[in-house]
Amino acid sequence: MIAIRNLSKSFTLHNQGGAVIPVMAGATLSVSPGECVALIGASGAGKSTLMRMVYGNYLAAGGEILVAGVNVATAAPREVLALRRATLGYVSQFLRVVPRVPTRDVVAEPLLALGHPRDQALARAEDLLSRLNIPERLWALSPTTFSGGEQQRVNIARGFVHAYPAVLLDEPTASLDAGNREVVLQLIEEAKARGAAILGIFHDEGARARVCDRVVDVTGFTPGLAA
Repeated sequence: MIAIRNLSKSFTLHNQGGAVIPVMAGATLSVSPGECVALIGASGAGKSTLMRMVYGNYLAAGGEILVAGVNVATAAPREVLALRRATLGYVSQFLRVVPRVPTRDVVAEPLLALGHPRDQALARAEDLLSRLNIPERLWALSPTTFSGGEQQRVNIARGFVHAYPAVLLDEPTASLDAGNREVVLQLIEEAKARGAAILGIFHDEGARARVCDRVVDVTGFTPGLAA
C-alpha cells in the first residue's frame, strides 16, 4: 500500500546564498495492508520530513513514494488532493481548521467531501467525538477555542472518521491521559484489522510495542548521521 524507494530530500537556503542542505538519501521502506510501521530516530533525523513527503507537503528531490499505486513524488497537485480525499489520511499533532466551523462538522468533513449523506457523516463524527471524550456541549463550538489535548482528540477523530486505506500518524498518543490513549490505540487496532496500512511516529514506547509491527530507524537515511 505504501512503498518508498531510494527517496531523497534537500533544502535550499535562499537567504544564505542558496546553500543546499541534504537531509535524506536512499530512504527505502514499505507498509503492507494491515501493518503499522513506526519511524524512530533522534530529533532532527528526518522522521517528520519523511512523513511530509509521503503526504505531499514536501517535494522529494528524487526517488519514489507509491501510495495505492500513485507516485506522490511526481504526481500532479490534483492527484495528490484526490489521494488525500479518499485514500491517505493524516493525523498531525496540530489542528488547523477554519474558525467558527463547529467541531462536529470539522470531524465529518472528510466524509462529506466524499459525498456521504450529511446525517450519516455527522453520526459517525459524533460517535468518534464521544469515544474520545469530547463533551457533547462542545460539538457545536469551534475547536479553535479548545485546549491542546481536546484539539488533538478532534484531530484524531477527523483522521479516523473515514476508513482510509493508508494512514499517517504523528505522535498520536502524545500528551493524552491514560483513558484517551487507550481509545486511540483501539482505533489504530481497528484500522489495522480492516486492512489499513499505517506509518507513524511513535515516541510512546508502550504504544509502539502494542500496535506497531516493525520499526524503521530513519537515522540510516540521514546524511551525516548514518553509520
